Order: sequence, then C-alpha cells, then structure tokens
Amino acid sequence: MTTIYDIAKKANVSAMTVSRVINNTGRISEATRKNVKKVMEELNYVPNSMARSLVLQKTKILSLLITDITNPFYTTLARGAEDSAKQNGYKLLLGNSDEDYAKEKDYVDMILSTRVDGVLFAPAGDHSLDQLRQLQTHQIPFVLLDREVPELASDMVLGDSKEGARRLVDHLIELGHRRIALINGSMDVSTARLREQGYVEALKLAGIPVDEELMLPLSYRSVDDLQVLDPLLQLSDPPTAIFAANNFIAVGVIKALRAKGISVPEEISIACFDDLGIASELHPFMTVAAQPAYQFGVLGMQLLIEKIEGKTDPQTHRKLILPSELLIRQSTSALK
Repeated sequence: MTTIYDIAKKANVSAMTVSRVINNTGRISEATRKNVKKVMEELNYVPNSMARSLVLQKTKILSLLITDITNPFYTTLARGAEDSAKQNGYKLLLGNSDEDYAKEKDYVDMILSTRVDGVLFAPAGDHSLDQLRQLQTHQIPFVLLDREVPELASDMVLGDSKEGARRLVDHLIELGHRRIALINGSMDVSTARLREQGYVEALKLAGIPVDEELMLPLSYRSVDDLQVLDPLLQLSDPPTAIFAANNFIAVGVIKALRAKGISVPEEISIACFDDLGIASELHPFMTVAAQPAYQFGVLGMQLLIEKIEGKTDPQTHRKLILPSELLIRQSTSALK
C-alpha cells in the first residue's frame, strides 16, 4: 500500500509537505502542490480519511435526518441537500425517522457515534427537543428543516405553512364552498398547527363559522384506513371540499372517497399542501400549495456548512421562510 513516505521520496519533498498537500494546510508553492498531486495520481494514492479527520478534527461527513423518505417533498429536499453538500466537498449520510421518536433517537445515537460534522434535521415533532439537546450537548451543529421545535433557538429553513394554507382555503371559498373540512397532521408538529391557523383565519375572514366537527387530526403519513372519512361524510351537513394538510393525506383521502364511489371534484373538491412529484408531471390533477423542496435542501445545507466552518456568529440564529406557489388544477371545482 502506498504511503506518504513513498510519495515524498518520488516527489523529492518531505513527508510533512505531502501531509500539507493532502490536508490543504500550511504554505506551499503551487508548483510543489501540483508536483505532489501528480505523484499521488501516478502511485494511485488514496488518503486515509479517518487519519485525515483526526488531524483536521473534521470528517467532512454530514447527516440528513428526514421524517418520510417516500414523500416526494423530502425526496426532492434530500437531492438538494446532497447536491449542495457535494459541491462543498462534503459527503452526506441519510436517515429516515418515519415520524417516529424512537427511530429518530436511534439515528441521533448513530450520528453521535459517527462523528459527523453537522446535521440537517427535520424533526418528527415537538418531542424531538430531547434529541436536539443531545446534539447541542455534544456540540454538533444542526439546522432545522421544515419544522420548528418550541423552546429551541436554531438556524432553520421553513415553509410559509400558515399563508399557504390560507391561500388554499381562500381558493375553495372563492369556488363557493362553505363546508370545508381540514384533515391535518398531529398537533405536536409545528406545520400542522400553522396550517390549522391558516385554515381558521381564512374561514373567519370570509365570515364562515369554524366547525370543529369538520377538523380531523390524523398523521402526515399515508392514510390507509378507507373508513377514515366516515365521521365527516356521516354529518347531517357533510363537507363539499377538503383541505388536506399534506400530499400523502390527500392521496389517502382520494382513495377513501373512490372506495365509497364519491368522485373528485364533481362531488367533493380537494386541495393540499405539497405537490406529488413526478405524479403531477404525468397527470397534473391535484390543486396544491407547492413548496420549493429542492431549495429547502440547498439553503439548509448552506446554512449548516457556514455554521460548521465558522462563517457566522454562533449566537445569531437565522430563520429562512420560503413561500409556496398556489397551483390550481383539476381536483377543485365550483360548488354546484
């Protein structure tokens, strides 16, 4: 196996000079640097990343922990994060919590043992605070994605959940709907709370009473229970439109309606947060508040790397809020 001493001998420099070229440290002439790199290529030398990390106290490895890799929003976000990491010379480890606190804790334990330089973290919910405090205790920088956690100051990249929800409900109201149901995620997730606030605000501004019977909290995971809509459909005055708080809920709602022979949008209109990825390219059906998922990953990674490399004030916490785009498609129609 080729060593730095082999390279030093052939390049006619010291082993210390070779080490400085590998770790990009110290003052070395460009001619010497090119000569050493040329010899490294000739000898097919591969630096020992573990040894290098011990010298630099950096591994150049980052972690991305998301809540549901099957959701097109997070799939696209992960692509943005990976592209940005690679452009900056970092490698990325991916973890998927499935909205599960226990699984999330297991990943954080793994992150602590892996010695990553930093973490992009999409929290499962408010109780993720314990895991994030662990990262703080071990001085591992992190940036929150998509969701806030109460009582925690951090850099974060968020969407405009409240405003996006309000615009979706406004659209349904403009189509003549007054009985608009909300099918939401868990209330211990910040985006679910904000989307409910946007829903309520839109109704109140339109002079429509807020009916708690039309508000159904579920989970952001896929909806598999085909009877899940029964409490809404069995009301004496059932909804004519549904605002689904994310794309997976919307897909589950459509499946449940089809199982009951109810057509969308002829009998019930549906609008949701987040687009459906390639499914929308093939068949642009769902009316959505589309978030710039790729930019979530890119901007989150930029904030994290700046934090790791000491380019920001550690006492200053940055909060980026990315707007959504209302895309009106075929799943919503005027009330007849």
